[in-house]
Amino acid sequence: MLLQFLLIVVGVVAVLWGADRLTDGAVALAERMKMPQIVIGLTIVAVGTSAPEFCVSLVSALKGTADLAVGNVVGSNIFNTLLIVGVAAMVSPMTILPSTVKKDLPVAVGASFVLALMVLVDGNVSRFDAALLVAGFLLFMWMTLHGAKNPNASEETATKNYSLTKAVVLLLVGLAALVVGSNVFVNGATSVAQQLGVSEAVIGLTIVAGGTSLPELATSVVAARKGNSGIAIGNVLGSNVMNVLLILGGAGLICPMQVQGITIIDFAILGGSALLLWLFSFTKLTVARWEGAVLTAIFLGYMTWLVAAAIEAS
Repeated sequence: MLLQFLLIVVGVVAVLWGADRLTDGAVALAERMKMPQIVIGLTIVAVGTSAPEFCVSLVSALKGTADLAVGNVVGSNIFNTLLIVGVAAMVSPMTILPSTVKKDLPVAVGASFVLALMVLVDGNVSRFDAALLVAGFLLFMWMTLHGAKNPNASEETATKNYSLTKAVVLLLVGLAALVVGSNVFVNGATSVAQQLGVSEAVIGLTIVAGGTSLPELATSVVAARKGNSGIAIGNVLGSNVMNVLLILGGAGLICPMQVQGITIIDFAILGGSALLLWLFSFTKLTVARWEGAVLTAIFLGYMTWLVAAAIEAS
């Protein structure tokens, strides 16, 4: 078990280093392409930081462990919305674009409730359900890229005088470090949890979700600290939408999933946290430090409940 704890530490270090490189590369790329940071965050950065969730959910679905696949996505989105936005806002209040409040946040909220409805009604994600999710993702990407051409969607960015080549290299190196580091973390943490007799659903909702969300956490906190709130909030929202619509949709197309261990409380926290973030974003188009503290406190309460329930069940 000592080796597993060492792997956890190595994974965290790699993720933090990669997040710093990724943020610099993403900001420079946004400037070179003359695109708002929010669009880069919703697309390129979100795709990269969602790679761990995709790998874990796809492999879990293929192995027949649907609770781990769905629990990973549900837990990751809760982690993203409550802890990542909460901590990032406490580091530096996050400015939200009007277009984000009108388009991106409603899509994130809608995706959460659609997934909850699919699973709670008949306990599975069928191929038809999965096809609807993927179609929703394609529509969201079209809306995002179409909006990028709108001159009213521009925002100020911190100047990064990097060449296009250097920006892309930083982005790719950062993504590689994030993916490798998070995989090392997940393998170590999951091994420890299994040795302690924790169920698949709880592992998916907590350790695996937290581990696969490390890239989003590190990227958003670093971006917020550097004043790049567009990257920070775009990364979270893009990852949340991508996790539900593309990752679970793609996994469900390959292998329909029967879900048993994810409860109505987990889905209530998933949808409620997205709604709360949407509500906070209306207040002067900013997530303030105190609002970040509220989000973080809710996350800690939910994690405490999960751990207590797991201990009681064992």
